[in-house]
Amino acid sequence: MKIEIFDTTLRDGEQGAGVEFSSDDKLRVIHALDGLGVSYIEAGMMTDDPAKHAFFHTLSKVKLKNAKLAVFGQTCRTGEKASENPALRAIAECDVPAAVLYGKAWEYQVTDVLKTTGGENLRMIYDSISFVKSSGKEVIFDAEHFFDGYADNPVYAMCVVDTAFRAGASRVVLCDTNGGMLPDVIGMVCAAVTKKHKNIGIHCHNDLGMAVSCSVSAVLSGVSQVQGTISGIGERCGNANLDTIIPVLQLKLGFDCIGENIKNLSRTARTVNEAANLAFNENEPFVGGYAFTHKAGAHIDGVSKAPRAFEHITPESVGNRRNIVVSGLSGRAAVIDKMRAYMPDRAFRKDDEGVIRTAAMIRERESAGYAYEDAGASLALLIDEALERRKRYFNLISLKVMVDSQNDGDMGASAVIKISVGGREELTAGEGNGPVNAIDEALRRALLRFYPEIADMRLTDYRVRVLDSNATASSVRVSIESTDGVSVWRTIGVSSDVINASWQAMCDAVEYMLRMREA
Repeated sequence: MKIEIFDTTLRDGEQGAGVEFSSDDKLRVIHALDGLGVSYIEAGMMTDDPAKHAFFHTLSKVKLKNAKLAVFGQTCRTGEKASENPALRAIAECDVPAAVLYGKAWEYQVTDVLKTTGGENLRMIYDSISFVKSSGKEVIFDAEHFFDGYADNPVYAMCVVDTAFRAGASRVVLCDTNGGMLPDVIGMVCAAVTKKHKNIGIHCHNDLGMAVSCSVSAVLSGVSQVQGTISGIGERCGNANLDTIIPVLQLKLGFDCIGENIKNLSRTARTVNEAANLAFNENEPFVGGYAFTHKAGAHIDGVSKAPRAFEHITPESVGNRRNIVVSGLSGRAAVIDKMRAYMPDRAFRKDDEGVIRTAAMIRERESAGYAYEDAGASLALLIDEALERRKRYFNLISLKVMVDSQNDGDMGASAVIKISVGGREELTAGEGNGPVNAIDEALRRALLRFYPEIADMRLTDYRVRVLDSNATASSVRVSIESTDGVSVWRTIGVSSDVINASWQAMCDAVEYMLRMREA
């Protein structure tokens, strides 16, 4: 059975706190979602704002392979004809193939919010849908607060659905607008509605943390369209998360949602989060970086022998990949896995001296506060060191860092560094908006003479974590993310001095890049 996936990331998702898309971001998201194979992309809400009209005019030139673009709007107002409503006229005139109109399905809201009668609300719904449909568009109707309305007055809620279909709606979507329904209630109500009407959709919010479960329950009860957002972004606690719904329906329950395009799911999730300027949740099921990450020794050993023992699907089926974390808990099997990844031409056994030495060094470093779970570059260098093959690309002779208060009240920093490479010395300085920035500038300037490729490298993230609670005497762990424009790698340093910890992480970052360029 085919289940339509309706993405509302650019409309309902953008209503989430801290989420905002530029026009360019929206176009990028639209193309990513089309590549994912969703059936509909709700591109935003139509208002009287000329900028909105201009954006939807831009969309008329967008060519998509899989998805229909949809514009969102509300029904006409009390006592108003749909043809007189400026937003509805703009919706009718804009050059996208589908429109989504929403209206009240809860009689309590009709009388107490809209301050009108149930009959007038039905007139507004019918007039609005039929007017927009007369422009040649497909019209989908969102029955707002449907489940609350059905609980209060099921007869009226069903009249809303009946009216929308009579007016020409291709789909009626039942909305749990408050996000307060339980999955069994959603399933029961959807089963009752789908007995009378086909082409029913579901739109759930996540205020109980059950939007995915409610959406799945609705599909099992007969609905044929699911609305949601990438990563579940949206107002309050968010919307139903399509990253989870799609693989649950398709891989677990056998519904056809997006076909072979499901392999694009992990990449699409990251693209959308980046466009929204959101930090990606690595703990997301299916698509997160930790979804198929194994740390415990028994799990690592088991998954290496029989992946199904600790993975409910193959990571590749959703475009993700397995990751083995090396830590003091992992055992030698995990160490060997990493060593083989770095040196595929060498064979390693659990009783190899290099493996034993590497595992011991990891345990020793972890006891001092190092953590290699998300610092693969530093781990690679540690393996080189344990195997006595680590190359030192430069040696530090001296480093001086100065921090001073500037005239504008801000703090400035400068660093003077002297290094040697192959017996040749280089002395240089750097300035920055803090000591770490200044050291980074000075180090890269000093190395450019010997390694011109350093010009491609830049620091993209810097984090400090306090490892104990001994106030200013605490040890800290510094994590650095670096890139050369193609690859991204992470390194760490630990010390009671944040400058020293930062220096360790920076040195590892530089050495790792040079190591990879030589490989």
